[in-house]
Amino acid sequence: MRKFVGLVSKYPLMKTCAPMLSYSVGRSFATGKDIRFSIEARQLILDGCDKLADAVQLTLGPRGRNVVLDKSYGSPKITKDGVTVAKDISFSNNFMNIGASLLKDVASKANDEAGDGTTTATILARHIFKEGCKSVAAGMNPMDIRRGIQQAVNAVVENLKKMSIPVKGKEEIQNVATISANGDENIGRLISSIYEKSGKDATVTVSDGKTMNTEVEYVEGLRFDRGYISPYFITNPKTAKVELENPKILLVDKKISNIQSILHLLEHCVKSNQSLLIICEDLDSEPITTLVVNKLRGELRICAVKAPGFGENRKETMEDIAISCGAQLISEDVGMQLDKTQPTVLGSAKQVIVTKDDTIIMHGAGNKPDVANRIQTLKDLREKTTSTYDKDKLGERIGRLTGGVALIKVGGTSEVEMAELKDRINDALCATKAASEEGILPGGGVALLNASKSLEKLKGKNFDHNHGIEIIQKACLVPCKAICNNAGFEGSVIVDKLLEEKDSNIGFDAALGKKVNMIEAGIIDPTKVVRCAIVDASGVASLMITSESVIADEVKPEKDKKPTPGTPPNLSLIHI
Repeated sequence: MRKFVGLVSKYPLMKTCAPMLSYSVGRSFATGKDIRFSIEARQLILDGCDKLADAVQLTLGPRGRNVVLDKSYGSPKITKDGVTVAKDISFSNNFMNIGASLLKDVASKANDEAGDGTTTATILARHIFKEGCKSVAAGMNPMDIRRGIQQAVNAVVENLKKMSIPVKGKEEIQNVATISANGDENIGRLISSIYEKSGKDATVTVSDGKTMNTEVEYVEGLRFDRGYISPYFITNPKTAKVELENPKILLVDKKISNIQSILHLLEHCVKSNQSLLIICEDLDSEPITTLVVNKLRGELRICAVKAPGFGENRKETMEDIAISCGAQLISEDVGMQLDKTQPTVLGSAKQVIVTKDDTIIMHGAGNKPDVANRIQTLKDLREKTTSTYDKDKLGERIGRLTGGVALIKVGGTSEVEMAELKDRINDALCATKAASEEGILPGGGVALLNASKSLEKLKGKNFDHNHGIEIIQKACLVPCKAICNNAGFEGSVIVDKLLEEKDSNIGFDAALGKKVNMIEAGIIDPTKVVRCAIVDASGVASLMITSESVIADEVKPEKDKKPTPGTPPNLSLIHI
């Protein structure tokens, strides 16, 4: 205690500053709030929505422009993807930032559900909110307006479902992919060829390539991302791969710690002169050493790999492999013991190729009806689950069992070009998948244009209710106008002419500047993309209309901010 007192008395400055320091720190935790009401609050939010929507709207259509995004690290990113542009925008004004954040949610939700249509959803939400703000400022009831909006959207969705055309052939898939990739026919042909070869349940992954050209690598058979445990298992030194012909396959859902537990199965393979692939959770050093020694002596052709995945997903994936190969998964959960199993638990395949990173099982000997039932079960689970993560994992498992795995390696001259192309390929893949699920509609904003005609006879309970319906009716014209405006044409004039057309498939080809039959010209949109865009946009925007006050953190001007005690003075502000 004496030392502490002596220290304070030695430095009188510390003694005088101590009470003030504790007081300042206590005050620094308080944060003021800025509260805005009514028209002023909605206008500030609308300012943020307008700026974000203006930046995103530029990318819409075949003649839409790119947006350059500055990055805090690395080179800037150039993209035409609406959700990518939206996510990169933020404002220093907290109220404007609230408006921008709400539109980001619209774009993100559309992207999560349909994988495309983010730009359409963003500009629809902005229009609905803007018209709603005008109506509320004029004295209308926001709750009645919202009910009218919801009623109109339900009618539009029903109309879209009636107009929807199922996807039948390769040409329609190619058209969907081409339109979603902003008119890039090469991407359209690439994706349609993948779905033609691997089927509609194909698992497609996109990664950076190492060449100038974009390439597709097809993997036939069941593939998972686990390689050999030891490089001593390699049979082809030139390619550094393990290649086993007509091997037996052992699947164990636990760690193999004792060679004695699998000795009888090894002896069976030696006697029958067959190779063996072991897939298990892990192996101890003693079994690995024994297997490697026997392999090097030429007495046994063998390879061991770790099971793919983690936790519960690992066990389910191993069950998929077991069904595909006609094997039985050895698990203590069902009362099976590894050292007491018979050789009948072993599966087989025509060929197995193992690298240091992955394993491919070609032409497994599983029963085809069992495999088909397993695939159908996984599809049913994917439809029921609400988790995006679970849906992705179930999709991967379905792709493994169907044998349809395609890897798109994106090429380009620079990292910026590759990133832009990768965004468009991902959009095209999502649009193609959405089209196969719910069908297609005439593109170029024509589907919503035609759906707006069905709202002319729709009536609400009161004047405000009817005005909500009218807002959606006008909003349905916005995407077509934006596409025409981006192409250098007068959108309002073209939309008025299209509304007079009796054929619902007639639309405006913004790339060529003329009216065409959109279905015959291959200008089509997936039904799911259009539906999600109008539903997500109206849901968020109609809620924003009902807001009467907005609360945000108060932002003090720089001159009013007091320096934190203990912070050295800014010498650049001191003039001598």
